[in-house]
Amino acid sequence: MYLDGENRRSLTPQLAFRIALIGGIALVAFGVIFFRLWYLQVLSGDQYEAKANDNRVREIKVQAPRGEVVDRDGRVLVDNRTGLAVKVTPGKLPDDRAQRMGLYRRLGRLVGASAGRIDRSVSDQLKALPYSAATVKQDVKPDVVAYLLERQKEFPGVTVERVFLRQYPHHQIGAHLFGTVGEITKEQLKDQRYRGVGLGDRVGQSGIEYQYDRFLRGKNGASRVQVDALGNLKGELAVRPPVQGRQLRLGMDLGVQKVGQEALGGARGAFAVMNVRSGGVVALGSTPSFDPNLFSKVIRARDFKRLSSEELGKPLFNRAIQGGYPTGSTFKLITSVAGLQGGIITPETVQYDGGSIQVGGVTFKNAGGAAHGAVALRQALTVSSDVFYYLIGRDANGTGDGLLIQRWAHKLGIGRPTGIDLPAETPGFLPTPKWRNKLFKKKLTDRPWSVGDNINLSVGQGDLAADPLQMAVAYSTVANGGKVLRPRLGLRIEDAGGRALQQLESPSPRRVKIKPEYRQAILEGLRGAASAPGGTSEPVFKGFPIPVAGKTGTAEKGAGRADQSWYVALAPFPNPKYVVAVTFEAGGFGADTAAPAARKILAEVFNVKGDAKKQVGSGKAY
Repeated sequence: MYLDGENRRSLTPQLAFRIALIGGIALVAFGVIFFRLWYLQVLSGDQYEAKANDNRVREIKVQAPRGEVVDRDGRVLVDNRTGLAVKVTPGKLPDDRAQRMGLYRRLGRLVGASAGRIDRSVSDQLKALPYSAATVKQDVKPDVVAYLLERQKEFPGVTVERVFLRQYPHHQIGAHLFGTVGEITKEQLKDQRYRGVGLGDRVGQSGIEYQYDRFLRGKNGASRVQVDALGNLKGELAVRPPVQGRQLRLGMDLGVQKVGQEALGGARGAFAVMNVRSGGVVALGSTPSFDPNLFSKVIRARDFKRLSSEELGKPLFNRAIQGGYPTGSTFKLITSVAGLQGGIITPETVQYDGGSIQVGGVTFKNAGGAAHGAVALRQALTVSSDVFYYLIGRDANGTGDGLLIQRWAHKLGIGRPTGIDLPAETPGFLPTPKWRNKLFKKKLTDRPWSVGDNINLSVGQGDLAADPLQMAVAYSTVANGGKVLRPRLGLRIEDAGGRALQQLESPSPRRVKIKPEYRQAILEGLRGAASAPGGTSEPVFKGFPIPVAGKTGTAEKGAGRADQSWYVALAPFPNPKYVVAVTFEAGGFGADTAAPAARKILAEVFNVKGDAKKQVGSGKAY
């Protein structure tokens, strides 16, 4: 049928505009799609093809063994052992959850874990590393391994792999020095020092393991494997073997370390042995100790809680660098320096010791009620006259700003970290008028600072808190002529064959000015204490072939607690090379407990064997 011209409708302008607009939009959309496809397929085709190929290749991490730690003579302190780890391979696990949980229940009965715990652990590990085998248990017995290998059909996806585990062959000896390792935490991953470390890697968590982790930690290897579009493993492409970490040589002597811990006898205490000229730490120990092998596989919260309990003596607590104790009369070396350098006394100043003095209505007595008569500095140190030092403390409190003793104690390293290459060192505490007056204003104590506080400080009593390493540094400073050393354990970094790669240099020491004649007078007084008739430790060192200068210390702690026992020794006199500082938390008199322990340590340092009267050489070369 044809329409005549009368009945045919004409195209209106509005309709023509709409058709043109729709056509324009369609054309633009087609152009955008065309050019986008052209960009993706032509310009970026190679890039996306490479990414697609990369999606078919995965890297499975192979953890590296850590470097060994040896003592100065090359004796192994920390090494690795191979263990057998039970793992599950994700591509071979049953897809059905019920079957998978049944597998976990059977596996759990062998390794001592619940099915739910295994399921959660495996899931968490596979989220972090989807193509790696997930560890169920790190160290299993050979009979468990044999059982699994004989029944592979009952345990689909379960494999056994060799892993490297940290080993501490000397168990409790040196445990606080060596520390522990454990899997890196999420917080640590944000730390710059762990750059390149991934989830699941094991890093140093305390002690030397932490301090020198970047050297001890090796370089992980990897296995490159191919997977299909569904993520199923198709085969291994290449293997990059792991590289073991560097060997760390310490300046410590394993023999001295053993004897030191034996001398403490398991009692709560600590010791430090150091070269007074270089700051090299020969031994550093704390008891009770712990076996770091306990943490070589998994660091468990319950183990930390148990080994941190007061009832067990807090074995994880390193008393050598964290214990804050009143030092008793060993502090008199510091008071001597302050009194001499501050002009309160000279080496020849004579004070009368009648057994006690009265200050502000309070009577301060000598230990045991002894009266020593007229004494000068040397004799005051030899017999440990408290009255002589009470008078210095009284006069120092009224001199200048009253902080003479505190300033010199701080210069000599009290109330501040020594800077040893170990983490978690604490500064101790040095009481001052400002500190106590602030507490008094806040009503946290019953009185402000008084002259009695300074008198107590002069003999190492009161609120003072120091550790053996700090006292070793203070005595070393006097012995070496004014060098405030930073103690060092690390000696050098080596390859696996023991060849030196990097020396670990000690930081430059601070220096304080002590007049030579003052230093000499103090050392002579300490020598008399260990050798002259009436000397506080003369009975202990009688017949000892090495000339020793030393000071006993007995600090009252109040509240019915036993006295803190101290001894600090310098040897050989008159040019000391080593300092030994020993303390017992409940040892009583320093001459009864700490001094005999110091003698045992010195005997090992100087190779005194058998008969104590036997003459020996100048000791080991530290």
